[in-house]
Amino acid sequence: MISFLKNNRYLLMAVASVLILPVALASGSLASEVLIFALAALGCNLLLGYAGLLSFGQGIFFGIGSYTLGILLTRTGLPMAFVLVLAIAMGAAVAGLVGWLAIRQKGVYFVMLTLALTQMFYFLAYSTPELTGGDNGLLDIPMPPLTVLGYTVLPNKTAWEYYSFVAILFLLAYWSLQRVVDSIFGRTLLAIRDNPARATALGYNIIHFKMVAFMLSGAITALAGALYAMMTGIAPLTSINYHMSEVILLVTVLGGTGKLIASVLGAAFYVIVSDWLSHLWPRWLLLFGLLLMAVSLYMQGGLWGAFKTLGEMWSRPRGARSEAKKEAS
Repeated sequence: MISFLKNNRYLLMAVASVLILPVALASGSLASEVLIFALAALGCNLLLGYAGLLSFGQGIFFGIGSYTLGILLTRTGLPMAFVLVLAIAMGAAVAGLVGWLAIRQKGVYFVMLTLALTQMFYFLAYSTPELTGGDNGLLDIPMPPLTVLGYTVLPNKTAWEYYSFVAILFLLAYWSLQRVVDSIFGRTLLAIRDNPARATALGYNIIHFKMVAFMLSGAITALAGALYAMMTGIAPLTSINYHMSEVILLVTVLGGTGKLIASVLGAAFYVIVSDWLSHLWPRWLLLFGLLLMAVSLYMQGGLWGAFKTLGEMWSRPRGARSEAKKEAS
């Protein structure tokens, strides 16, 4: 039993987060938004925390998922589950294209290329209003029920019913991605991140590994975009611009890179604190910027790193704790 809890502690933390959100929040839409941005941060964390790729192209995949779901739900009679699968596949395919173009560049050149590609996809969406709705976005996206073999599993008529649907998909995605990072593939990504020259010398095709990570990241982020479009009923143009890439990257760094569960912390902090501050002051972004500065200066490992440090300090004997406090002061 102890071994099971230890081996699955991060998955259990994710389950606990899903169960805590309905108790802590009064709004089902806000709770769903936390899990949706946590999904997007999971995809970004795979690239940044495990493959060492700082990508500003996550907004591309988020927007592709939103547009794919919006177009198919508003113009075809395909079932919702099949549409979500197509959105995930489209996200992976576009990520493969973006990765093929950008993955061979290094450092700032890789960052600038992903940013340029984000702008290219943004203007492509803007210039095809007959397909994407242009500046107005795709409107009136429905929230159909989840049906299996003709039976309605989740009607999705209320915000909390939709939260249950999002929570199930989030846990499935988290479990799958945790299996990936705990596998030999995930350990190889860490080796490539820490020492790409040595990994190449050992015979690993680092381009191949980064491409697979890119496609997995694109698939997860496209799922987040599709769920967000279905929740809001609109696929706006802002879902595919560079600002969305910045938000996803911000959520990832806030939580902490290198641990998937940290993405949940970052998403919860960003969504809940943003909502709270927006009710306090119209210029709430100024307050949020000050909070981000504090996190950057004093929590360089993100929220996960801060909680981990506090946990390690608390687990020490009392004498060692007092000595650690003296050293810190």
